[in-house]
Amino acid sequence: MLRRASLARFHSLGNTMASGHCKLGTAPVHHHCHHQHPLSLQPPVGSKAPCPEKIKRDVSAETYWSRPECQVWTVMLLLGTCLLYCARVSMPICAVSMNEDFGWNKKQSGILLSSFFWGYCLTQIMGGHLGDRIGGDKVILISASAWGFITAVTPLLSHISSAHLVFMTLSRILMGLFQGVYFPALTSLLSQKVRESERAFTYSTVGAGSQFGTLVIGGAGSLLLEWYGWQSVFYFSGVFTLIWVYFMYRYLLRKKELVMSLGILAKGFSISKQKKVPWRQLFRRPPVWAVIFAQLSSASSFFILLSWLPTFFKETFPNAKGWVFNVIPWLIAIPTSVFSGFLSDHLISQGYRTITVRKLMQVMGLGLSSVFALCLGHTRSFCKSIIFASASIGLQTFNHRCSKHSWSLGWCCWGVHGRISD
Repeated sequence: MLRRASLARFHSLGNTMASGHCKLGTAPVHHHCHHQHPLSLQPPVGSKAPCPEKIKRDVSAETYWSRPECQVWTVMLLLGTCLLYCARVSMPICAVSMNEDFGWNKKQSGILLSSFFWGYCLTQIMGGHLGDRIGGDKVILISASAWGFITAVTPLLSHISSAHLVFMTLSRILMGLFQGVYFPALTSLLSQKVRESERAFTYSTVGAGSQFGTLVIGGAGSLLLEWYGWQSVFYFSGVFTLIWVYFMYRYLLRKKELVMSLGILAKGFSISKQKKVPWRQLFRRPPVWAVIFAQLSSASSFFILLSWLPTFFKETFPNAKGWVFNVIPWLIAIPTSVFSGFLSDHLISQGYRTITVRKLMQVMGLGLSSVFALCLGHTRSFCKSIIFASASIGLQTFNHRCSKHSWSLGWCCWGVHGRISD
């Protein structure tokens, strides 16, 4: 009897499934439920499947730095940016004294100062691509090792032969090549490790190192130049950079990861077919050209001030103290840099569109700063010159914060379908 009852229930269940419904308790289930494979990984009927967006957020959250890690990295990257500009600005500060020692004229001095950018413009895209492939932290460490060493040995080049200008120019080109990868790699690193809601403030804090570094080398470098000669300025920048590299390697990076990164570099860094950059599509987009021309204009005005401001003050106001005009404009730029990042995050958190905030920052960083830069060239008052230079440099930090996604086209390509249109 039990066997007959079991067979009856079996036939009843089969008829129910054939009719298109199966019952689990009282809940009807559609016909496709009886086709599910017994080893299927789909959740049981009636259970709630995990949301793909939630899974993606959870995976992304694991790649971000924790709050303590983010604070440590922010401080170290702030120091790295500071030392980057210490090494970069050493030559402009020492240019007048080196002209006197080597007998260079204004044309030769201009060749030497501009040679840095001959190398600097060639490695921007490469820096973004390498940062995405092997990690921005490794790219920063390797490049800092190179430019720190070049800076430290720059005074020794004057003893090699009488062709001082040639060797100095080559060293500046090499320094530009290695420093050109820094900010694209930094952008790649922060985009992967810092949450988007905190990214602008973190980037503005790290970016303040550019003003802080110029401030440090402007003050300490002016004193070293007066007391010990121009050679001491290069020793100061180079040695401290190498010390920073040691602490980064010793406490923040793993030796195994760095060795693997060097192995990848040794094999080459060609872009795979799966990650091929759509250059034609990229350069057809008007926002890309807007970013390029905005960055071109900003970099031109900023680096002209960075390279020639010490010479301008030295020739226009020969009795002025170097630590005054080399310090005050960059001292003003530090709080404005941090404030610009805070303002950007605050406006976005209040509901303003990201593109609107970026346009506002561009207007202040390019438009207003250009007005004060023009005023600087038409005054012979030392106090007014300091005010105009400080205002122009300080306002340019607004543009640097809003362009944190445009340091290199290589990095922009990573989000060409979304970020460029923002």
